[in-house]
Parts: sequence; C-alpha cells; structure tokens
Amino acid sequence: MTQDQLTVLGILLGTVVMFLWGKWRHDMVALGALLACVITGLVSQEQAFTGFAHPAVITVACVLILSRGLQTSGAVDALTRKVLPAKAGITLSLAALVGVAALLSGIMNNVGAMALLMPVAVQMARRLELPPGQILMPLAFGTILGGMTTLIGTPPNLIVAGFRQQAGLESFSMFDFTPVGLAVAVAGVIFVVLLGWRLVPGRKQSGVEGFESGAYVTETRVEQGSKAEGMSLRDVQKVLDGDDAQVLALVRHEMRMTAPNPYRTVRAKDILVIEAETEALSNVLSGLGLKLEEAKDTRSEEEQHSESEHGEGSEKREHAADEKAKASRNIEHDDGLDPDSREDEDSTQDSEIVLSELVVLPGSPLSGRSASELLLRTRYGLNLLALSRQGHRSIKRLRQTALKSGDMLLMQGSKEAIGEFGADNSCVPLAERELSIPDTKKAWQASLIMLFAVGAAAFGLLPAAVTFTLGVLVSMALRTVPPRAVYQYVDWPVIVLLAALIPVAEAMESTGAAGLIAAFLLNSVALGDAVVGLILIMVVTMFLSDLMNNAATAAMMCPIALGTASALGVSADSFLMAVAIGASCAFLTPIGHQNNTMILGPGGFRFGDYWRMGLPLEALVVIVSIPMLLWIWPL
Repeated sequence: MTQDQLTVLGILLGTVVMFLWGKWRHDMVALGALLACVITGLVSQEQAFTGFAHPAVITVACVLILSRGLQTSGAVDALTRKVLPAKAGITLSLAALVGVAALLSGIMNNVGAMALLMPVAVQMARRLELPPGQILMPLAFGTILGGMTTLIGTPPNLIVAGFRQQAGLESFSMFDFTPVGLAVAVAGVIFVVLLGWRLVPGRKQSGVEGFESGAYVTETRVEQGSKAEGMSLRDVQKVLDGDDAQVLALVRHEMRMTAPNPYRTVRAKDILVIEAETEALSNVLSGLGLKLEEAKDTRSEEEQHSESEHGEGSEKREHAADEKAKASRNIEHDDGLDPDSREDEDSTQDSEIVLSELVVLPGSPLSGRSASELLLRTRYGLNLLALSRQGHRSIKRLRQTALKSGDMLLMQGSKEAIGEFGADNSCVPLAERELSIPDTKKAWQASLIMLFAVGAAAFGLLPAAVTFTLGVLVSMALRTVPPRAVYQYVDWPVIVLLAALIPVAEAMESTGAAGLIAAFLLNSVALGDAVVGLILIMVVTMFLSDLMNNAATAAMMCPIALGTASALGVSADSFLMAVAIGASCAFLTPIGHQNNTMILGPGGFRFGDYWRMGLPLEALVVIVSIPMLLWIWPL
C-alpha cells in the first residue's frame, strides 16, 4: 500500500465518520475532505473546484428549479386533483397516492414531489381516520422508489451517470435506469400498499391537529352581492355552526362592535371578525361569499397624487397608513398565547392573510435558532403561533425555543411572506393550500418546458445539462419561475456536496485506493464470485445510504464499484446500477433521505419506527433488482 493510498483512505475514513457523527452539515464535511486532498497533493490546485462544472451538478441544480416551476404554477396540484380518488377506501386511495408520487418522482426531483403531496396525504389520513404516519411513510417511500426510474429522478442517478462517462464510456441516458428501476418501484409500491402501511406504528397525530393551538381569528370582508349581505348575524352564525366557527365582532365604518346584536343586519363592506379552525376557513369564505380582508390605503387622493409626482418616502407613508387603518379597527387577537407571539400588524402588502403549517427541512438555516433571533415580524411580517415537535406541543416561551429539523411551525401572515420565508429557510407547507389559485397558463407552460427538457435529453438532441439549463432559461423568460427567486430554489448544500466529493472520488480512483477496497471485498467476502460481489456492492451502498446523504454515498461507492468490476473483468454497468439503486434505498432511518426527515414531525415518528416497513422493503429491492440487473445489464 502506497503513501497516497494510505492518505486518501484516511481522509475517506474521516469523512465517513464525520458524516455519521452528524455534527457538521454534509456540505461542510465534503469541503473539508476536498481541501484535505488538495493540501496533501492528492488533488491538484487547478482541479480542486472542477466539480462545480460537472454536468451532474449542473443538471441537479436545473432539475430543482424546473421542479419548483411545476410546483408553484399549480401543474401538479391540478394533476393530483384529477387522479386521486375523493371517496375510495384505504387500499385504492393509498395505491393512487403512492402511485402518483412514484410517477411524479420520475419526472421531477423526489423531494419536490414529496413536498407537493404531503398536504394531500394529511387530508387523506383525516378522511380515512388513520394516523397520518400510516399515509406519510408510504408516501415518502413511494417518492424514493419512483426517483430511481429515470436519470433526473434523484441525484445518485446523475452521479452514477457522470462516473460512467469519466470511465471512458457514454453517460447513462434518460431512461437507461427505467427497466430495473421500474420493476423495483412497482414491486415496492405493491408491497407498501398491500402490507407495508400496516407495519407503520400508529403514532399520535402531530400534523395540523397536533398543534392543538385552537381556532384562530381572522378578518373577512362582506362583498357586494355575497350571500352574507342582508343576513342577520344570527343567520350568519347558523351557517358557521356547521364548521365550528363563530363571529367574534363586526367592524363597520372603522368602528368595532364586540358581541354585536344577533339581529343586526350585515351590509356590504362590513368586516366580520371570525374565529375558525384552519381547515374550516375555505368553507367559511365560500359558504358566505366572504373575502379575507386586505390592508387598505387610507391616504387622501391629494396625498397619493403628490406621491405619484414626487415618489419620495412612499414606502414609509404606506406603512404608516396601513398601521393607522388597522389601529382604528382595534382588532384584538385572542389566541391564548404569549403577547409576543400574537399577530404582527406591520403589513404593507395588499394580500390575503393566511394560516400555514410548515415543516423545517434538514439543513435549514432555522436549525438551532429561535423565533426571536429570526426577527419574523420585522423581516417577514409573520407571526409564529405554535410549534409541534414529534407530537409534543410547545407554546410556552415559544419565541425562545430553538428550532430543529422536522419541527412543525404554525405561521400566520400573507401568502407571499410565508412563501418567501419558506424559500429562504428551507421549509415546506404541510396544510392544504386551499386558498391558493393556480395559474392555468403558467401550469401548462411549466409542464411543456419540463417535457421538452426531458424529451430532448432522452432522444440525445442535446446533453442533459444543456437541455435542462435551456429549460431554466425559458422558465425565467416566461416567469413560470420568478427570475428574482430562481437561485433560492437550488438546494445549495447538495450542490456543494456533489461538487466537492467528485474530485475526492477521482483521487480514490487515481491512487488505486478504490481498487484496493474492491479487491478486499472480493477476496475476503465475495470470494471472487461476480454475483456475490454485485449483491455486496448493493447491500453496502444501502447500509451507507441509511446513515448518510445518498448523494455522498453514490459518489463514494462509484469508484469502488468500478474497481470491483475491473478486478473481476466484467462489465461495470451492472455494478454502477447497483450503486444507483442502493443509494436510493434509504428506508431504515429518518436521516438517510430528506423525504424521511420531512415526515418525522408530522407523523409523530421516532428514530426506530422506519425499519419496521423499511427492512422488508430493502430485502424486496435486493430480491427484485439483482435478477433484473443480470438480465438487463449482464456481466
């Protein structure tokens, strides 16, 4: 064993230990490994950051952006409404949900697909009277299974394709992963739907109801010609009784009337202060023809005209006017929480005020920080009403509570502000977005852009990195993805992780360390048998993927797979495909895949809950995939 081999193996061992320890983020560990290789001379200074120009890295970033376009335009929401049954039983409903999740994960990033379908899963669990975890875990596993069916479904597939290209062969194409990946996904979905969900522990629900924050107060305006106009407050209350909502006050001509006469007639432009649960808000609005109250500009026409001429200090005047209007109505928020956690009335946006449940993703900048440190009301105009952590309600000293990955946050504010907060801080919505109105035109545009990018890459018209970059450019031009927010949609820790580990993996190969590890595995464990070696590579990759980031696992195992194939004198394709499948199969822990972490809080899960369905599923994956690999990619 040479000095370079000892050095790179020492760096590799240290990197794996740091990944498993979890004290530092994965991208920090990867950068540390890269710099260690540069300092020791294993990677030249000129080649240190070439990973950022790697096609796999560019493609991952672009797929994340295009996936967000499908999400924000409402394209996927429209699909799920048409495909998912509204009144079916458990088996059919779960089959439709998990099947759609797997399908979507093949054409967009599986984390994005999970974020889109989580609200649907929570609503389905409520309808079927099941603990949410028994729907959320099958959904998470379904998105992971679907991601392995195409080149763009999950980052490990792109990494494996990149290593094949570096080995002197052509990169895997868009649907080279489909024959084996589809067989595994179909078998996995069938298992999850028929048996797997029954193995999931029925933990206490900690989704929407898990907050137990009670009803909240909102202002609604009576529109001209609405059903509520001309009704008495008593009749309005009868309508609201069906949704367990109630009228707290009435505002007329900027005068607030608490506990008004029930026989008072409601007029157009009145404001009804209503207390309602989150899920009842849509019914309240539609049933009475109400509209969430918007901030109004109370300045005189002369002031507005003067501002339009001079344009100076408009933002401050608008802010002051909005505060004056709100103060004059003297709306009191009786949410039973600490005064510091009540709704901030600093809002200059002419938009709807909504209540939204958000899940804190792994690697979020919120981790370890409290609400008071984040300056939610100052920076975003938002209010944190409640926090749920794995089923445990926590509202005492809420603003001083340090947040963690998997936490559930109940936020109140404008839709725009909540969206901006989620994009800035790696959070995804849980509760159903019943008040959002999809843009049909943009939904079609986003869908066609994605289909073009996938089709062009599949038929080899242009390299995948080029076609998806072109798709992003067109999306920005058509504004299916807002140009100002495009970089917010990229998961930068994953990008840095990939770019840093690619040169490290090349160092493993160039020094012969990868071949050394492969020879040890073959001679000591597989005993020179190629099929046993193939199984071994897949199982080791699965094990590592359950404990550390799947992209990092793929980047580390690809050189070993190539070395193993070379030592055996067989085709490398089946071994690389085994790495791709193994890296995607992180079903035993909540930390192996982002989608597993996302359901930790909403499902009320514990660390040891995942293996109950995950272990038999991983065994099934090995049983199905090995014969398929030997058939489709013979040794």
